[in-house]
Amino acid sequence: MSETTSNVSRTTGAGVAVKASGPLASTQGTTSIADTVVSKIAGIAAKDVSGVFALGGGASRAVGALRERIPGGRVNHSQGVSVEVGETQAAVDVDLIAEYGVAIADLANSVRRNVISSVERMTGLQVTEVNISVADIHLPQDDDDADDESQQRVVRVQ
Repeated sequence: MSETTSNVSRTTGAGVAVKASGPLASTQGTTSIADTVVSKIAGIAAKDVSGVFALGGGASRAVGALRERIPGGRVNHSQGVSVEVGETQAAVDVDLIAEYGVAIADLANSVRRNVISSVERMTGLQVTEVNISVADIHLPQDDDDADDESQQRVVRVQ
């Protein structure tokens, strides 16, 4: 990826020269990007990697599952992602649940590469680091146990 950096000087109303730099600044003004924008991009990019079962730890996933069940509730794409965004750079932390059998080191590298590529391409920010924390491993039989528990709950309700 070629990085285009512009160093632009502009004069404010008070006659003071202000030097703007980076891809988000020009003679016409500057662009600021909210943390939530970067966290959503990073969350979607991380989920797109094969071998990622879910993002977030146990508590955040439970809250996310409740939120999705509420009528009109939306999926939280930034669940399990925290970011620090500066004027030209961003740092990203991702908590994830990996699928059983996936090489975790390879998975972390793939997630890191996809997050960096997506955030830099879409925002123009330089991603300085992507820290990945693997909170758990998803086992295929966990889905079967969850189905059995939900069927038991339905029987009890009737």
